[in-house]
Amino acid sequence: MAVTGRRDWADDLVQATCLRALEKADLFTPGTHLDRWLFTMAQRLWLNEIRSRKVREGGGLVPIEDTPISDNSPAMETNILARQVFSQIQALPEAQRAAVLLVYVEGYSYRECAEVLDIPIGTVMSRLAAARAKLGERMSMRAGSAQ
Repeated sequence: MAVTGRRDWADDLVQATCLRALEKADLFTPGTHLDRWLFTMAQRLWLNEIRSRKVREGGGLVPIEDTPISDNSPAMETNILARQVFSQIQALPEAQRAAVLLVYVEGYSYRECAEVLDIPIGTVMSRLAAARAKLGERMSMRAGSAQ
């Protein structure tokens, strides 16, 4: 759900990932991290879906405003802030969004994130720094305009 932004797309992605994992099961190395292998597979499938959707529709991704986000949290203020933050995360460039989701949402270390994304750890750190700067700037602008 965090990767796709929509529950129906997330369900389809999980199903496609499971199917691909079964097809490629012989390529999995026992003793390694199954979750990383599956996440990498899911991420690549999702990127392929985004690319094919752009070709089919001739446009980009669905705006975050049109994406249903469930808010099961008890406090209304928490829901509003979480929606705002998630909306801002979804607006980040794909590379930054993937790093943010892996490190801050999924709890991966910088090194694990670098392995999953197949990039140097320094790139992970710079993507996270850029994402934090953008998010901080956008959230402070929203807070300033709300007052």
